Amino acid sequence: MRFLHKEDEEKELTYEDVFLLPQYSDIRSRMDVDITPPDGTGATIPIVVANMTSAAGKRMAETVTRRGGLVVLTQDTHLDRIEEVVKYLKSRHPIIETPVTLEESESIQTALNLINKRAHGAIVVTNEKGEPTGIFTERDAEGRDKFSILRDVMTHNIISGDDSITPREAFDKLNESHISVLPIIKKSGELIGIITKKGAVRSEFYKPALNKDGQFVTAVAIGTNDNAVERAKALKDMNVDIIAIDTAHGHSKRLLETVRRVRDAVGEDIIIHAAQVATGKAVEDVIDAGADIVNVGIGAGGSCTTRIMTASGRPQLSAVIECAKSARKKGKHVWADSRIREPRDLALALASGATSTMFGTILAGTYESPGDIQFDEYGKPYKISIGMASTSAVNDKFKHLDEFDLAKKQYFQEGTNNGRIYLKEGLSGVEDIIDRLISGLRSALSYTGACNLEEFHEKAIMGVQTQAGFSESNPLKQN
Repeated sequence: MRFLHKEDEEKELTYEDVFLLPQYSDIRSRMDVDITPPDGTGATIPIVVANMTSAAGKRMAETVTRRGGLVVLTQDTHLDRIEEVVKYLKSRHPIIETPVTLEESESIQTALNLINKRAHGAIVVTNEKGEPTGIFTERDAEGRDKFSILRDVMTHNIISGDDSITPREAFDKLNESHISVLPIIKKSGELIGIITKKGAVRSEFYKPALNKDGQFVTAVAIGTNDNAVERAKALKDMNVDIIAIDTAHGHSKRLLETVRRVRDAVGEDIIIHAAQVATGKAVEDVIDAGADIVNVGIGAGGSCTTRIMTASGRPQLSAVIECAKSARKKGKHVWADSRIREPRDLALALASGATSTMFGTILAGTYESPGDIQFDEYGKPYKISIGMASTSAVNDKFKHLDEFDLAKKQYFQEGTNNGRIYLKEGLSGVEDIIDRLISGLRSALSYTGACNLEEFHEKAIMGVQTQAGFSESNPLKQN
């Protein structure tokens, strides 16, 4: 990329400071552009869910990976649980979604407690053999005693398909039958999963992130503590595809030594991702230590207070531009992490040279994020999000310490504590947010005349704008 005016090259900028200049384009359709990240991860869209406790989990990983993104599972999760989740993810179907299921004898209240674990808003009811016998939705609970059993309230006449059905055929069947979910059932009667109308359409737009064995790509974070190598070896044995070595200040002796030791321990086949940095020199040093991908972003996260507490960090756009140049010289890659809240931010990060982007806080308020939905005094649904360097996160991470040592760790917190992230109408599922982000990105490539992300980076021209110029581009700020 280049700047419209050469004098702007030396400025320290973030996403709101700039715009992309429209250019001649011969692209006929936005669907003709290729947004596959050129970093060898297996991802087919440039979206990664960060290893935040309030964002990354089993449901999130399944849903996002099916649509082509990646999810980094958190470093604080016990290895037994990580192994369980990795096995689960690698057994998932690339198109058919995992349903929420309950037996006929369960209560309406139990069903209502589980129905929002996924965005499709339905529960497949089964008999004792696990065979589907009905469908339950929230409408079935209206006017009913919450202790009534599902057998008495569910829809009994199941319209289903088998595992040979195509997404288009599933959509047509759902459309003709005026139903919300289509159970996919083997001839033996075994439930495989479900397809929704949106899911069928998305299967045409997106390709899952698969490894060379055709399984969902999995990524897991580790820290820089003394057991990092032991943990990395265990993850390799689990067939984890990407190991993310995470620390707040990546340009440090401890991080570099950990990357070297982990690379020696796991060999060359596993992708190593390392975080966090903000300068080109840091990227060079981390890559020389053995990393394939380096995370760029210090102090710009939605729950991060690093810059306010320490004044350390850097405006995110300038950080990505410089770090991406350094990575390219060495044939490696960077991901842009933090400050990406709108589709335009995603486009600018990729135009700057990142091959993918990380999201955390904005995905915490979705059906698929960890934790249960709660309701405020007005009945509005929300989930709890915490910064990964906040007191709450520190308490959880170091709960094995005695009280005195834990109190010392709490002294250095650089993140916000419990905050409510409300589920937004139309954006309450992570796939809704992905749709919005990817739609904007595809359009950005077409406005630039770029066929793929590499060409997008080569052709992009950025101009610097005033705050008034940025406000002019946002219809919500014009009123």
